[in-house]
Amino acid sequence: MQNPAHDLIALTRALALDALRAIYPPQCLTCDAQVEAEGKLCAACWPQMPFIFPPCCDGCGLPLPGENLAETALCDDCLTLARPWEQGRAALLYDDKARKVLLGLKYHDRMEYTRPAAQWMARQARAIRQPGMLVAPIPLHWLRLAKRRYNQAVMLSRALAQELQLDHCPDLLVRRRYTGTQEGRNRAGRFENVAGAFRPHPRRAHLLEGRHVLLVDDVMTAGATFAAATEACRAHGAASVRVIALARVARSD
Repeated sequence: MQNPAHDLIALTRALALDALRAIYPPQCLTCDAQVEAEGKLCAACWPQMPFIFPPCCDGCGLPLPGENLAETALCDDCLTLARPWEQGRAALLYDDKARKVLLGLKYHDRMEYTRPAAQWMARQARAIRQPGMLVAPIPLHWLRLAKRRYNQAVMLSRALAQELQLDHCPDLLVRRRYTGTQEGRNRAGRFENVAGAFRPHPRRAHLLEGRHVLLVDDVMTAGATFAAATEACRAHGAASVRVIALARVARSD
């Protein structure tokens, strides 16, 4: 049975949104051009956004040359490095256009980027989705979280879990020590910096037992952070771990 009060609230919200859009028409995510709906890219910006399409590396999501490659094809990095996770994907190749979205999410409170970014990630994540999978973000250290006020990986993982209709745990892992920034470190330095940096939240560790896990972050460079977080999940009983980033940096050194 329909609830008249709920219908009235929904109608009021719709009218308010229509009025707001009449005053402030929806704009493209990365420029000032008007678009038909919130969270869209304009016709000029869409082809400039560096979306990753198949074929891509099954380990990290980097685009691969050629066509109709095997699903298990790997890039040079993933052939060289032993990845502790089963599969990995990314929605965008990191470039200036992707960087604008990432920095907006990370530092400039551009919350409106979250939903479209999650939709882009979901297109890639469906290829590695597992039944009963648990979605969780890469955590920030509490000192950085206090300074930044929010963790963009939590925003992305929550929206991605909704897109994929999967369970979400925003505090599955904790960062047990402050690791600083990875910028400026070479590949070996990145792995050394985050080794042993993660552990399950004491009240969430039981969720890992026998569970397929999807770890979410905004950027993958060398894969060191994902590797350290994966090892923490596997050490506490996760059946498998897969990873996804909004953007993949093409070269780590």
